[in-house]
Amino acid sequence: MTTIEAPAQPKRKTLYRGDPGMWSWALHRITGVTIFFFLFVHVLDTALVRVSPDTYNRAIETYKSPIVALMEMGLVVCVLFHALNGVRVILVDFWAKGPKYQRVMLWVVLAVVIVLAAPAIGRMFFYLFTEH
Repeated sequence: MTTIEAPAQPKRKTLYRGDPGMWSWALHRITGVTIFFFLFVHVLDTALVRVSPDTYNRAIETYKSPIVALMEMGLVVCVLFHALNGVRVILVDFWAKGPKYQRVMLWVVLAVVIVLAAPAIGRMFFYLFTEH
C-alpha cells in the first residue's frame, strides 16, 4: 500500500485576501481610531481654556492651516463611513437577511458616503480658498 502525498499549498504572503468585507472591517477600525484621536485632541485643546486662554488662542490659530483643513475633510469622510458602516454591521447582525445582502449594503454605504461627503468637502474647499 502506497501513500500519495497531497501537493504542497502555496504560501500566502498575507492574511488578507482582498474580500470587500475584510476591507470594510479594517476601514471601520481605522476610522474608529481616527475619530477617537480627534476627540482626544479636541478635549485636550478645549481644556486649555481653563489653563491659559492665551495658550488656547494660540492652539486654535494653529488649526487654521491648510493641512488641518485637509485633515478635517478626512475626518468628515471617516465619521460618515464609520456611522453608516456601523448601521450596516447592525443590519448584518440583527436582520435575518443581513448576511445575504451584506456586500450590496457595503456598496450602498460607500455610495452614500460619496454622495454626502462630496458637497461637505466642496464647501470646506470653498471656505479654505476664500477665507485663508
